[in-house]
Amino acid sequence: MRYVRVAVSTNTQKKGPSLADRNKNNVPVMVIGLGRFGAATAAQLKRQNKEVLAVEKDPVLVQKWSGLLTHVVEADATDIDALRQLGATDFTAAVVGVGTSVEASVLITANLVDLGIERIWAKAITPSHGKILSRIGAHNVIFPEADAGRRAAHLVSGRLLDYIEFDDDFAIVKMRPPKETQGFTLAESDVRSKYGVTIVGVKTPGDDFTYATPSTKVSSRDLLIVSGQVDLLERFADRP
Repeated sequence: MRYVRVAVSTNTQKKGPSLADRNKNNVPVMVIGLGRFGAATAAQLKRQNKEVLAVEKDPVLVQKWSGLLTHVVEADATDIDALRQLGATDFTAAVVGVGTSVEASVLITANLVDLGIERIWAKAITPSHGKILSRIGAHNVIFPEADAGRRAAHLVSGRLLDYIEFDDDFAIVKMRPPKETQGFTLAESDVRSKYGVTIVGVKTPGDDFTYATPSTKVSSRDLLIVSGQVDLLERFADRP
């Protein structure tokens, strides 16, 4: 077994409650793998004031992130005993950011399932990889490269400024308003019956986003938050 603990904060070496026990109202997350995806996830969780235990077997990456994340350890997460020593059974949420080695990704995910982790997010690099992860018990399978590619494809059209796709081809987008909505209230432009999409929010420059109502009037300077089926959103966004 290869397991080396690396302290990166004054609290890491001190005796007392485990990381997973210290903040019951702010559930800590174990992030395994500090490649691009795992590191970005861990860093964002830290920005959200979440406690993160980052696990990485590459000492170079451990050294790189030790000054940026609160808790970083060097360990081989394919070894279930190493995870037990880290107190993985105390965690309810974990992210598997390992993607370059399918074998390692699958084994780490299986270890987390065997340890009873309640919520497991795992990165996949191919559909078959994702299928295996789902079959062995990953609760959420993430395809970051494919998701980023789809998002970029939708954004290059020009009108869309942001794009988030969910299951069943449903999405929410931020976009500039088509001309036929400019100068009219939402009741007057009747977008929902014409295009099957719903304008849920409007932002006027200098103001915060507000929930849209039938009396909301859209100007050419506004930004819209629109929800609906992807093909219907694309048809609406293609309007001049």
